[in-house]
Amino acid sequence: MAGIAAIPNSGKPKALIYTPVGRDAWVARSLVDEAGLASIAATDLSMFASSLSDDIALGVLTEEAVRSSDLKPIAAWVSAQPSWSDLPFIVLTTRGGGPERNPAAARLSEVLGNVTFLERPFHATSFISVARTALKGRLRQYEAQARLEALGEGERRLQTALAAGRLGAWELELSSMALSASATCKAIFGRGPDDDVTRDDLIASIHPDDRDLVLARLRQTIDTGRDYSIEHRTIWPDGSLHWTEVHAQLYSDRYGSARKLVGVCSDTTVRKTIEENLRRLNETLEERVRERTKEVNAAHQTLLEEVAQRERAEEQLRQSQKMEAIGQLTGGVAHDFNNLLMVVLGNLELLGKHVGGDAKATRLVDGAIQGARRGAALTQRLLAFARQQDLQVKPVDLAALVSGMNDLLRRSVGSSISIKTTLPATLPPALVDANQLELALLNLAVNARDAMPDGGTLSISLREEQVAGDAALGKGAYLVLAVADGGTGMDAETLKKAVDPFFSTKELGKGTGLGLSMIHGLAVQLNGALRMTSELGVGTTAELWLPATERRPERPAEAELPVPQAASRLKILLVDDDALIAMSSVDMLEDLGHEVVEANSGSQALELISGQHFDLVITDYSMPGMTGAQLAQAARNIHPALPIVLATGYADLPAGTDIDLPRLGKPYNQAQLAKEIAKAMARETVPLLRSGSGAGGLGLSPSKTDDVRDEIGDGACVV
Repeated sequence: MAGIAAIPNSGKPKALIYTPVGRDAWVARSLVDEAGLASIAATDLSMFASSLSDDIALGVLTEEAVRSSDLKPIAAWVSAQPSWSDLPFIVLTTRGGGPERNPAAARLSEVLGNVTFLERPFHATSFISVARTALKGRLRQYEAQARLEALGEGERRLQTALAAGRLGAWELELSSMALSASATCKAIFGRGPDDDVTRDDLIASIHPDDRDLVLARLRQTIDTGRDYSIEHRTIWPDGSLHWTEVHAQLYSDRYGSARKLVGVCSDTTVRKTIEENLRRLNETLEERVRERTKEVNAAHQTLLEEVAQRERAEEQLRQSQKMEAIGQLTGGVAHDFNNLLMVVLGNLELLGKHVGGDAKATRLVDGAIQGARRGAALTQRLLAFARQQDLQVKPVDLAALVSGMNDLLRRSVGSSISIKTTLPATLPPALVDANQLELALLNLAVNARDAMPDGGTLSISLREEQVAGDAALGKGAYLVLAVADGGTGMDAETLKKAVDPFFSTKELGKGTGLGLSMIHGLAVQLNGALRMTSELGVGTTAELWLPATERRPERPAEAELPVPQAASRLKILLVDDDALIAMSSVDMLEDLGHEVVEANSGSQALELISGQHFDLVITDYSMPGMTGAQLAQAARNIHPALPIVLATGYADLPAGTDIDLPRLGKPYNQAQLAKEIAKAMARETVPLLRSGSGAGGLGLSPSKTDDVRDEIGDGACVV
């Protein structure tokens, strides 16, 4: 359905229903589902009011259920909606009870605002038609919200660019000659930010000798549509003379009629003063020209660099916007894909237990699990690309890392390029972030592919080097990961700029110029270096120098060990807003021998915690309305000693999330689930206190955190 991508926490549109009498609730849910919406049934009016949110697409009420109820909470929420939002409601009235003859129904219209009354009995198609019409209107509201946010962000970036370039902005409506100018624009013409400035004021401030030329150029732009560009003298109110450079474009309506001029201006007094001084110097002091040549050239070069810098800033702004959009899209897709893999892996693992006697079925299930795990590894790389995470530096076997990427590299470079690897098995580990290094190697391989459009050989090698110490590298042992191609190569001048941000030798639209810059930054962060050699027509070699270590790499978790049954049967509350993930996790927990209660939101979980005893809570982090961290805080306020495990697909929680809970990385298998449950129950005896916050806090002081981790170990590795 068009517009669903604009829904907050996007998914199937939701309808909030409060129809407590008879079969109304069942009928409403059935019709809402047929109309293409997911239904959320409120058990009482209080729950209906508390469940209202911006991601609710439609509200359904029966008039008799709210006839004598307190509607203030609902009215307060409706009146507090943001400017883009006008939540539609459908109110089911009884025969003869429409708003024209029923004051109580009319009262609902005043409270709810955007309301449609549907008199019972009605045909199902009538309800579905009304619901779909309301949904279309709601989706248009979401699209308006997205456009408003995009416009606001674009305006902020534009203002930043204008401020960086010291440019003043202005607009002239041609029909009324009404002028609007920014504070910078007014300052360029010698006015204060609060001064009222009209078109006639600015025209009058132009030097008399330049005024006719300015007016002629303006008329030419309006008549022909040609861009307006001129430099002229301006006389400020205090009598001082200044130079102003003005550029503008003409905007026309759909009929081709000129509507307005939109432009920028800048103060070029300093540049013109320098040029005038140079002219006078040439006229009167020719004998000193040779002595002043260097100074003149330096001043001229500075001006040229300022112009070039402004152009580079505009280009970098466009590139950064594109990279930000790519990062957000990649992160969102990867996070959703991660959740799908959670469901696939969980169900495959449970399915494998029921086909133990069937060799072919076992082989098929194992193959599917391996494929899903490879998808999880790819998702981790995508999340690492999309999020600016701190480096996780550990000892890594580089030969094993490169070998593990062999299939991915071959798919990335294509069939026309062969890959040759030289990976000695006796090399020591390197201190690196494995995920970031994989991205760097993949980037170097893609660059090499693009440098060999007709095919060729990509060589990847490892070697150990001893460095006595230089300007870039400290003294010690280094592993050198080299990627070499036989492609077009670069000349010496291009090679010097290869790692500059946004510099690219690729044609427009086929490169951002950030790849080598990011790899260089990664190498420096790892206390290493990126060294490149290249020759035109011969090829390019990129070497990543990475510090070696005597520490051994961590052993991977033994995922294939059988999962033991739980030592004791626990009553566990499983909280996840994704029904598929919740169902898969409940099945795994019940298979471990536990009693499981499922909740699909933070508010529902809190109601269950308040009325029942649970030995453990496992909650998703990213949920609408209330995050897992907020649920944990609220749950601890009710039961301070309640063990809680936080499930998340991100390695780093959002900035400002002050919480110290055991974490379960998505996607997880049954063995990891059992391990985290055991850790959480062992951790129950350790007081979780935030410094200065009392017994109800969720954080740990640094020393206490280290003690706990020494005692029970780190949490599960997050994918």
